[in-house]
Amino acid sequence: MGGVPESSSSVAAASVDLPPEEVAELRRLAVDLAESAAAHVRTRRPEVFGPTGARADDAVRSKAHPTDPVTVVDTEAEELIRARLADLRPGDPILGEEGGGSLVGTDDAVHWVLDPIDGTVNFLYGIPGYAVSVAAMRGGRSIAGAVVDVERAVTYSAGLGLGAISVDADGVVDHLRCATVDSVSMSLVATGFAYGQFRRTRQAALIAQVLPQVRDIRRFGAAALDLCHVAAGRVDAYFEHGLNAWDWGAGALIAAESGAVLTLPSADAPGTDGDLVIAAAPGVAAELAALLESVGATEPIPDR
Repeated sequence: MGGVPESSSSVAAASVDLPPEEVAELRRLAVDLAESAAAHVRTRRPEVFGPTGARADDAVRSKAHPTDPVTVVDTEAEELIRARLADLRPGDPILGEEGGGSLVGTDDAVHWVLDPIDGTVNFLYGIPGYAVSVAAMRGGRSIAGAVVDVERAVTYSAGLGLGAISVDADGVVDHLRCATVDSVSMSLVATGFAYGQFRRTRQAALIAQVLPQVRDIRRFGAAALDLCHVAAGRVDAYFEHGLNAWDWGAGALIAAESGAVLTLPSADAPGTDGDLVIAAAPGVAAELAALLESVGATEPIPDR
């Protein structure tokens, strides 16, 4: 089973001294919570948007940018997870994309970091490629997590030091390992773009410099799934600026436990700071990092 690379500071084992059976139980709970929320999301989409895509009144509103939506289903799914955690682990702090919260607290407290729908634009348009992400973090480090691809009904999960797996709708288990590629020029690289005009313009300029140096670029629209695609070897690497802990908390651990090399911001760094996240197969991690540095992509891109 996969270990966590030393460079994966926010998913590393330092200061996370939990017995394997406790990590396994947190992983089981993360899976249960994510799958329950995913089932709700799957059921609610046709109810809210209708079989022909008609939208119910007040189903969608905008967040910091007009193009950045949140739906009533995002809110419902997060409330569902929060209510279950209140019953099962009362007192555990929670940080959610929609309901807020904080990672501030004692180092030994388990914090739950939630993204009720990662890839809300895909969800809004009915494009397969949105997920529920649930991570358990301790001391600012991911120790267990689950990401459920809602449309495909595939669950990705990992526990620190316990490896990473996916389980499909038929119950078939796959032990995840990233790709064995050894050249960036032959690498399929995933990325994502922000909603703010300043950051998006800079990201487009960076892609124009990176694209000629790699096999090709993919933009799927859900960071948690991008990280799981690295874990499963569907893409060779992924990078993006401006993620929050709920975007990468579970997916980064899944990628690291599959052998990927991670570069992550501090768990409490806000996405508005624009720090870079990288997940790469080990055979291309150093070369990709050098390429990104050479084009200036390792510098933060703040959201202005």
